[in-house]
Amino acid sequence: MITQIGKHLLIVISIFFISILNPSVIYSEEYKVESGDVLLITVYEQPDLTTKVRVSSKGEISFPLLDIVDVKGLPVNEIEKKLAMLLEKDYLVNPQVNVFIEKYHAKKVFVMGFVNKPGEYDLFKDRPTTVLEAITMAGGFKEGAALNNTKIIRVEDDKQVTIPIKVTDITKKGNKDKDVRIKADDIIVVPESFF
Repeated sequence: MITQIGKHLLIVISIFFISILNPSVIYSEEYKVESGDVLLITVYEQPDLTTKVRVSSKGEISFPLLDIVDVKGLPVNEIEKKLAMLLEKDYLVNPQVNVFIEKYHAKKVFVMGFVNKPGEYDLFKDRPTTVLEAITMAGGFKEGAALNNTKIIRVEDDKQVTIPIKVTDITKKGNKDKDVRIKADDIIVVPESFF
């Protein structure tokens, strides 16, 4: 029979090894959950409530006893507090909830227009992806592309924003600051040159 101290030690050791194998777990408190993420939720001494769930497109999860819970845009520690509060309200006394992000949703960029392989591409997981890197993933510019009319279409605060990119400032003038970092779901458009 494992003692209470033994159980706590086992949990601490497990978290330590998870953080070594998956360093993103260390930073998951800062990360805000998005649709498509897979969460592993445990409640101390309540094995029936252990749940693995994917966040829906609406930013919601289904959880035993609670039905649907909105977690969109919340960091892990806030989700833990929210679930604990909801469980304590009607079901458990002082529940200890742990949430781990088991799988992050794939972050993609869409590259369209005068490139060799238009389509959707995964952003780098370990570092930011820039405009030129995304265009390289799409096979580079086609002959006849209007390089300096390239633009990023991005949605910020429910509004569409267009960011112009002058490619020759990056490639010929060496201005790396102009190689804008891509955000998930950005659309890069490379138009055709008519001259």
